[in-house]
Formats: sequence, C-alpha cells, structure tokens
Amino acid sequence: MKYISKISFTILLATCLAGIQSCNSSKAKEENKNTSEPTQEAAIEAFVLKKGSLSSTLQIPGELIAFQQVDLYAKVSSFVKKLHVDVGSEVHQGQLLATMEAPELLSQYVSSTSRLRSQEAIYLASKTNYERLLETSKTPGTVSQNDLDLALAKQNSDLAQLETARSVSNEISDTRNYLEIRAPFSGVISARNVSTGAFVGPTGKGSEAPLFTLVEQRKLRLVVSIPEAYNSYLTPQSEVHFKVKSLQNVSFPAKVSRMAGALDTRLRSQRIEMDVVNQDKRLLPGMIAEVSIPLSRGEGSFIVPKTAVLNTAEGTYMIKAENNKSVWVPVKTGATADGKTEIFGELHEGDTFLKIVTEEVRNNSELKSFKTVNI
Repeated sequence: MKYISKISFTILLATCLAGIQSCNSSKAKEENKNTSEPTQEAAIEAFVLKKGSLSSTLQIPGELIAFQQVDLYAKVSSFVKKLHVDVGSEVHQGQLLATMEAPELLSQYVSSTSRLRSQEAIYLASKTNYERLLETSKTPGTVSQNDLDLALAKQNSDLAQLETARSVSNEISDTRNYLEIRAPFSGVISARNVSTGAFVGPTGKGSEAPLFTLVEQRKLRLVVSIPEAYNSYLTPQSEVHFKVKSLQNVSFPAKVSRMAGALDTRLRSQRIEMDVVNQDKRLLPGMIAEVSIPLSRGEGSFIVPKTAVLNTAEGTYMIKAENNKSVWVPVKTGATADGKTEIFGELHEGDTFLKIVTEEVRNNSELKSFKTVNI
C-alpha cells in the first residue's frame, strides 16, 4: 500500500509541474507577441491660419432714463392758488400746471402802471411845448435860441424818464407771468410736492422740493457704459437689442445715437446713449435693461479654436509648426464665442498652428508628425 501511495503522489506532482510550465509558456508567447507589434503614435492635429468673422454678443446692463426731465420750481415767492394737474397727468407743451398769487406783486404792478401813465403825460406835454416853440421860432425875434434849447432838453429828459418807467412796468409784468407755471415740453407729471395754499419760492426760499417733476415718456434714452476692450465694436448707428424684467419675452431694438468720445476715468468705460421710441408707453424711465451688443469685426481678424491658445504665467501664446519645429508665438485675444476666439499679433495668413496645445510642447522642440485639419 505504501508503494502504491508513493506512485500516485509522484504522478500528481508531475501533472502539476507540467501544467505550470504550460501556463508560463503561453504567457511568454503572449508577451513576445505584444512586444513584437510596434506602437502607433497619434499624429498631432494642426490647422492653417485664416481670417474670418466671429459673431457673438456682449450682455451688459443698461438703464432707461427719460429723454427730457425737469424739476419745476416757483420763480418768485408766492402762495399756490390752484393746481391744475396731479401725478400721472399727461400734459402738453405750454399747458398751465399751477397758478400762484402774490398780493404785493399785484400792488407793485398797479403802482408801476400808474407811474408809466403819468410819465407818458409829462412827455407828451414837453414834446408838444417843444414843437410849438420850434414852429414859433420860424418867425424871427419871437423865441430865443436858449428857450428852444431848454425845451428840447426837457423833452429828451422826459423821454428818458418814460423809457425807465416803461422798463420797470415791463419787468413787473414779466414777473407776474412767473405766477403761472407752464409745461416746458410735453410729458407726464411724475411727482407733485405741494398742495393748494402752500408757500413756495426759489430753492432755499419757501420750499426745497420742486412743485412738479415733468418727464418725457414717449421717448427714452438707453444708457450703457461699454468697457474699454469692447469700444471698437460699436459705431454710430450700430443696432442693439435689449430686454426688461417686466417684459422678458419682448426684445426691443435701439440704435446708437450718441457716444461720449472719452472714457470715464474711474470705470474705464465709455457712455453710450441710444434713443428708444416708446409711443405705447410700455417702458418706463428708471427701468434696468439687459442689453445685447453684437460683437463682430467682419472679415478682418484671425479666428482660432480656444484650444489653440496657451495661457502661461509669461503670457499668451500659440504654437506654430515650422520646419517640423514648434515655435511659440505671442498673441493677444479678443472676443470669444462657440469655442473660438479672436487673436492678434505678428501672424500671417497661411501659417500652420497646433490645434491643441499644452506646455509640454516646448519652444523649438521637434514635431515628429502632425496632420492638418479644418476648423
């Protein structure tokens, strides 16, 4: 029995050794097969630089303000006699808004009118006297030249007094006209700060607040501040679109009407104004607008994929393929949209650049293989 057991153990051991040897042989063959097949290195993608156009939009906040707005004050110290309009009243140019009263001004007007009439009578008397003496002096020896000169001087003096009285009377009359507050332009009354019987006057005398605030509502100004980097995209008559929160589904057009022509020294931006026709009065002064400004330079700039631009601590570069060598070219970027960006620098149409760049591709390193693709 012991002899049979030893034989069985020997056979089992031999079988295991043969199996292990077979596995090792198969693994070795597979490794040899893998090492015998050469690896194919992926070709680097490149593109030919061309000029094109990039259409994108800049979203920037703006403000709608009244095309004209004015605070109306009383010119003279007086009392409010009657208010003819209230908040929300739509008025026309020249319409009477309020009537004031000032009793002392009425007394001054009556006094000046009486003085004017008296001076007119005095002047007419002196004028008649001079004309009579002048006619009489035509007969020799009747009137001396001295009397004639005195009569002329009296007439001229009375005429000067008459002109002074007329000027004073006109001044008081014009001041009385200030007791009527009229609309300087058509618009809507947005604020009323006084009531009937209130004492009003110029700022600092009577009331600090204005009687009314008048705004023009049918024509508005859309005001935006454009950052320095985007000023070249806008020109006079450029068209933009904007939306307001109360009418999110409506896009309103507007054209550039006025450009400041200088940058704000604090914000480094230029003030742009666009006229907005608002006949239906859906838009209100004071609304905040979201303005969409088109950014397009036409066919005058180079457009490349964003992946072709390398941003490093030293600057912004693109990698040019030249004589199978990599050349780092410094560039500046402009607008960006849909995965593409504008670039500026010492660039030439027809140059070949790498489509996807990393800092691993060092300057002046060898490019073993690359293929040109369309962008």
